[in-house]
Parts: sequence; C-alpha cells; structure tokens
Amino acid sequence: MHVKLTTSGGRRYVQLVESYRDEAGRVKKRTVATLGRAEQVDGSLDAVINGLLKITGREPMAAKPPAPTLSFESARALGNVWALTELWKSLGFSELRRVFRRTRRTTDVEALIRLMVLNRLCDPESKLGVLRWVQTVALPDFGPKAVTHQQLLRSLDALMDHQDEVDAVVAGLLRPLIDQDLSVVFYDLTTIRS
Repeated sequence: MHVKLTTSGGRRYVQLVESYRDEAGRVKKRTVATLGRAEQVDGSLDAVINGLLKITGREPMAAKPPAPTLSFESARALGNVWALTELWKSLGFSELRRVFRRTRRTTDVEALIRLMVLNRLCDPESKLGVLRWVQTVALPDFGPKAVTHQQLLRSLDALMDHQDEVDAVVAGLLRPLIDQDLSVVFYDLTTIRS
C-alpha cells in the first residue's frame, strides 16, 4: 500500500492505494480509501498513522507541542512612583504610619494616603481614577493587595479625624527643611488638573 495524490476537477485528493495482481498476473492498483482533499488534511490523520505504527510494533509519532501563543501586556510604570516613594521615605513622611497605628482602623492608612499623593503628582485623578491608575503602576513598598473606593474615602476620614497629629508630624518634618522660623503655613487643597 502507498499514498497517492490524484487530481479531479482542479482539486487534489489523498488516496490510500494498494497494488494487486489480477487472474492474468498483471499488476493493478485499486483505491482502498480516499482520505480527503490535500488542502484539508491536517493533524486529523495523526491518530490513524499512530494506530498503524502501533500495529506494526513501531514507536508512535511524537505529538507536536502546541504553538506558543503570544500575548502583549502593557508594562506598568515604575520610575516616577519609585522616585516619589523614595522621596516620601527620605523626607520622613512614613512617620505618618505612627499616627494611624493608634487608631482602630484595619487598613494601612499611610499607604493609601501615599497612594493618593503619588497619583496627584503623577496623574491627577479622582478617587475612582486612582483605582484605575493603580492598575497601571508598580508601587514599591505598597502593602494593600487590593484597593477599594471605600478604603480611599475612609483613609481621608482618618486623615481628618487626626488632623492635629498629622499637622504636628508634617510640621516637624518640614521645619528642618526651612531655614527660617516657621509660624504659619498655607496650603491649597484645590484640585490640580493637567
């Protein structure tokens, strides 16, 4: 037996053909099976081929591994948030953690406040915009695994509840940076939009 390609009507077919001798002893060929159009034959015949190899005692063909699929994901921004996180730490704003540690809140308020400050500096957005933005950056030293809108609002509540203590910590951190006597500090809380 052998495989033969035949053409009919402009199409090519794959056939399984065997040779035999007729009563007169002449060699003739007959089609045992038509396996389909040559353009459509794919891995569907692998099972037949492996079955034939197994019957003859040979090793089956090794299955081809599936072709690797490529997927493209956007990279998370790191440079600006890393630099600002290092600045946050070097200025000592991590001391705010002590203020919120004394509260009965279970979330890391200092990390959420830092998140909103970094967002305000990098890509000013609303609180819901912060949730979208946090998916596009790789925040170093950020504790919470997931951030919710409710957590952001509650961290702002904690900031307001402990405003005097926060003001004292921030004033203590900024006083050495200012080379003069500090008596009054004005700060603007209006929305920054680019």
